[in-house]
Amino acid sequence: MAAMFIRVEVDPQVASNPDLVKKLAEICPVDIFAAGPEGQLSIVENNLDECTLCDLCIQACPSGSVRVVKLYEE
Repeated sequence: MAAMFIRVEVDPQVASNPDLVKKLAEICPVDIFAAGPEGQLSIVENNLDECTLCDLCIQACPSGSVRVVKLYEE
């Protein structure tokens, strides 16, 4: 099922950094982020519409490396 409200974009450098991936997976209250078996980032598509727009993921990573795009504002 495709997300109806948001799209999450993560820079490849963050998505391949095991420490930042772990941080994203731990900080998201609705489990949008998960760590793959080799530490790479996985976005749980089914949870995207549960996003509360809390910005914790944005604050947890270097500026501009995680973006939550509100599809209803495009």
